Amino acid sequence: MKYVLFICTPVDGEELSPEEIAEDPRFTSYIDEVRGRDIVQGGARLRPPTDATTVRVQGDEVLISDGPFVESKEYVAGIDIIDVADLDEAISLASRHPRALLGGSVEVRPVWE
Repeated sequence: MKYVLFICTPVDGEELSPEEIAEDPRFTSYIDEVRGRDIVQGGARLRPPTDATTVRVQGDEVLISDGPFVESKEYVAGIDIIDVADLDEAISLASRHPRALLGGSVEVRPVWE
C-alpha cells in the first residue's frame, strides 16, 4: 500500500541544508535503511516556506501571495512516497524519521490508487 510521509519542521526550528543532512548520521542511517529496503517510490526535499507562492481563486480572479498557505507552527519540509505492507509499517517508519525525533512531525497519509 502506498503512503506519503509529510516531513514537518517547526517554524522556529533549525533548517538544515542538503549538505548538513548528507553529513548527519541520524539522517544518513535512516535514508540508507529505507532505500536499502526499496520502499521509497519517490520524494523531495522542499525549500522553506519563505520561498512558497500561494494561489487562490475567487470567482474569476486569481490571487497570488508570497509565503505558505496557512499560519502554522510547522511547515512541510519534504515528502517521501513509500510502498509498504500496511499503515502499521508506515507509522513504524515515520516514528524513526530523524525530523520526528528532532521535534518535528511526520504525517502519514494513504495515497488514492
